[in-house]
Amino acid sequence: MEKAAVGQFEGGAAFVDGEVVPLSEAKISMFDWGFTRSDVTYDVGSVWQGAFFRLDAHIERFFNSLDTLRMKIPYDRAQVRDILHNCVRAGNLQDAYVAMVCTRGVPPRGARDPRLAQNRFYAYALPYVWIASRDKQREGIDLHISGRVRIGAASVDPTVKNYHWLDLVQSMFDAYDRGADTSCVVDADGNITEGPGFNVFVVKDGVVHTTDRGVLEGISRRTAIELCERLGITVQLAPFHADAMRAADEVFLTSTGGGILPIAKLDGVPLPSFPGPVTTRLHDAYWAIHDEDTYRDPVDYR
Repeated sequence: MEKAAVGQFEGGAAFVDGEVVPLSEAKISMFDWGFTRSDVTYDVGSVWQGAFFRLDAHIERFFNSLDTLRMKIPYDRAQVRDILHNCVRAGNLQDAYVAMVCTRGVPPRGARDPRLAQNRFYAYALPYVWIASRDKQREGIDLHISGRVRIGAASVDPTVKNYHWLDLVQSMFDAYDRGADTSCVVDADGNITEGPGFNVFVVKDGVVHTTDRGVLEGISRRTAIELCERLGITVQLAPFHADAMRAADEVFLTSTGGGILPIAKLDGVPLPSFPGPVTTRLHDAYWAIHDEDTYRDPVDYR
């Protein structure tokens, strides 16, 4: 695939209908089932200081999601990688939020059979997005534990990254109504699942806990688990109740949009430690491995 010109669309670029275009031209049909039915999957990677972080893992998860949803795109993994690199090059972005998206597409008029729709692939890159600003991270994030129940895994597979976010969005309004910054939701048994765009971890007596079901298996989540193993920190993957979270010593979130994010308060109540020692070790290790060749995929800005 031909390389885009560096800085051709300064500040961000998209891939639409086989071409790299400015972000202003990143549009889909209002009749696309990705819009009308949330029949879509996507994945989001990041570029930090001129290199993608764990891009292969994001692309592999994206193709697994396509298979699960019975979608197909006219590009293989190597071509998707080239498209994403092109979007970053065209925007001349050193730190970027980079998405790949596949929608069900527009079916023939009057048809309701998803097999008749032509799936559509899109991609875009824009300046890096933090789910909480650095000032907010230093000040301390106040996390609301919402009583809203996450869409059941038996209905919508949470390991397929999707836009079924109404439960998460409503939980965010719950948080704002209480003066909190963001939220997480629970399952039918009151166990913590995830939040809007992030996984949730708690630390108790030096042991890290995160659920093993009912959530997106985030790449940042995977990285945090691997770092625990590297640093000799015990990590347990199992459901934990909201009450256990309230009794935790430390709480942190993981997301491509920020890495490892320490939590200062739960529903306005300060946690015993912020930022906690375990969270701090993981946070520092997370950003340090961005310099390791194993995880880097440098962008060619020549």
